[in-house]
Amino acid sequence: MTETVRPSPEARTATGARTFFISGFGTALEFYDFIIYGLAAAIVFPTVFFPGFDHTVGTLVAFAAFGSGFIARPLGGVVFGHFGDRIGRKAMLVLTLLIMGGSTFLIGCLPVYESVGVAAPVMLVALRLVQGFAAGGEWGGASLFGIENAPENRRGLWGSFTSAGIGIGSLFGTGVFTVITLLPEEQLQAWAWRVPFWLGGLLVLVGVVARSRMPHEERRTDRAPRVPILNAVKRHPRQMLLAIGVAFGYNTLAYIGTIFTVTYAEERGYDYTESLLLQVAGSIAFTLAVPAMAMLSDRRGRKPVVIVGTLAYAGFFFVYFPLVDGHVLGLATLAYVLVNVLMAAPQGCIPAFLGEQFPAATRYSSISATYQTGAALGGGTAATAATALFIAYDNNPIGVGLYSGAAALVLVLCAWGLRETFRVPTAQLGTGTGTGTGAHDAHDTQRTPDTQPV
Repeated sequence: MTETVRPSPEARTATGARTFFISGFGTALEFYDFIIYGLAAAIVFPTVFFPGFDHTVGTLVAFAAFGSGFIARPLGGVVFGHFGDRIGRKAMLVLTLLIMGGSTFLIGCLPVYESVGVAAPVMLVALRLVQGFAAGGEWGGASLFGIENAPENRRGLWGSFTSAGIGIGSLFGTGVFTVITLLPEEQLQAWAWRVPFWLGGLLVLVGVVARSRMPHEERRTDRAPRVPILNAVKRHPRQMLLAIGVAFGYNTLAYIGTIFTVTYAEERGYDYTESLLLQVAGSIAFTLAVPAMAMLSDRRGRKPVVIVGTLAYAGFFFVYFPLVDGHVLGLATLAYVLVNVLMAAPQGCIPAFLGEQFPAATRYSSISATYQTGAALGGGTAATAATALFIAYDNNPIGVGLYSGAAALVLVLCAWGLRETFRVPTAQLGTGTGTGTGAHDAHDTQRTPDTQPV
């Protein structure tokens, strides 16, 4: 059973800028929430919520709480994906942002361990679970809005708007934390760490307004499967498993590269502000590199960019650590920039690459469930596992490098097993038709007015 999502006439004339604002900006806010939690887990939460441990072990426990949010992501992907396939993308994208923003704001209001004891970390973990549930439906829906409204030869680029949003959210979150770390330590621990969470909760309202003005899809819900996720598992089991592997490998690498590296820089003697400035440089590089990698995949294919970029990324980690260890700020900045440019290669392609594997009728459920399951298995454990390996190897990063290499191997093998889709017409995605090979497909020469590049 297949079904083509037909955007409304308003959607057909949407520009790339408007699509980016709806999909990319919303994801930027969502990832801002995640990055500020990850940075707080590395910098503040070991003292505020998990006192009694030395700093490294406290960081490990804080990262474990960070990972708890990933437990709920597959469930959120299934729930929001189900209704996204049955009733449309718009309502789910508004709802995910509202839940995400509310839980972020409440984290900033939590009492600390000193005030209420063990209830403080319990409430923190509970709100992380709510955040994870909402995030489970956010990424897939936002990616599909770009892919399904894109010109035929721009699906990689328009799908990457969510990936660019990740970079913008990371940049903004890291920038905010950089500013508050300029305050005295006492103020940072006492109240200043709350400000980024309050700000994130308020900014989500901007995304909600933008998404509430999205055009409704013209869908025939009577043709959608009764339970889209079960239909997808039954009809596309191989693609589902391989997509989970791609998401697992990528999220493991990404969260090592964005969260663990903060702790690593601090362990090597960089102060809070220096380590966060390194993250800012990396986030800028990532945001600029993502659309470039996505456009390359529109020309050369998803698989070559994903596979070559992943291998280069994993290999570079063995150069990255010595560059940071030298404690020369210029070399460390170069290391952060390069690791983020390489990380952008798979991330820029993954939204389109995974979304293109499935038919429209089950696409929201399929991409959300697979990506979020992989994110839970990989991203939810990456920072904790990397920190544990760092401790086990007596503060030697070789264990983290090997761990990254193993994750990269999983990503590469699973990406290799998926179908190359960059030349398959949108209407034929996931149907088993369309060539996906050759210099040009029919859609390249018989383009309708609404598929012209914007």
